[in-house]
Amino acid sequence: MRATYDANKLHIMDAARPLIESKGFSALGLAQILQAADIPKGSFYHYFASKEDFGRAVLDRYFDDYGLRLDELFKQTDLPASERLMRYFTQWTQAQAGPGGGDKCLVVKLAAEVADLSQSMRESLRLGTDEVIRRLDECIADGQQDGSVGRHIEAGQAAQALYQMWLGASLLSKLRLDDSALQKALVVTRKQLAPRADSVQ
Repeated sequence: MRATYDANKLHIMDAARPLIESKGFSALGLAQILQAADIPKGSFYHYFASKEDFGRAVLDRYFDDYGLRLDELFKQTDLPASERLMRYFTQWTQAQAGPGGGDKCLVVKLAAEVADLSQSMRESLRLGTDEVIRRLDECIADGQQDGSVGRHIEAGQAAQALYQMWLGASLLSKLRLDDSALQKALVVTRKQLAPRADSVQ
C-alpha cells in the first residue's frame, strides 16, 4: 500500500516537472498539474496539502536525485578530482545551454521566483544548494590531496565562489540565449582549480 502511495506521489511530481522547468512555479496552475498527471483534483490533495507543499516536495526530490548523481561522479576515484569537477561543470554547460526542456537546473529557474513567496520552498532551495556546495568542497579537497587541484585556494571558499559563478553564468545564458557565459565560466573554473608552480606542496 505504501509503495503504491509513494509511486503515485512520484508520478505527479515527475509529470509536472517539465511544466515547472518551462513555465516556472507561480504561473503553473493546479489544473495543468492535474492534466499532466492525469489525476482528479481530489487525488492531488491526497498526496499534497497544498500547491506550496507540492513545490517543496518537487525541490526535495530534485536535490535528492541531484545529490545521487553528484556522488556517482565525484566518487569516481579512478579519475583525478580536477577531472571529476570539470566533467560536472561541462555537464552543467550542456544541460543549461541545450534546447528545450532537458534537465534544467531548478535552482536557476526558481530561486528568485519563489524565495520571497514561500518560506518552505526557499528553505528547500537553501538546504539543497548547501549540499551541492558541500560536495564541491569535498571534491576540491580531494583534488588538493591527489595534486590535481592547486593548494593556493581554500576548498570551502572556492566551492562557494564557483557555485555562485555558475548560477550567474546560467542566468546570463538565459538572457543572451547562448552559452558564452557558461563557456567563460568553464575557462575561469579550469584556471582557478589548476595547480600553480609556486604552490606549497
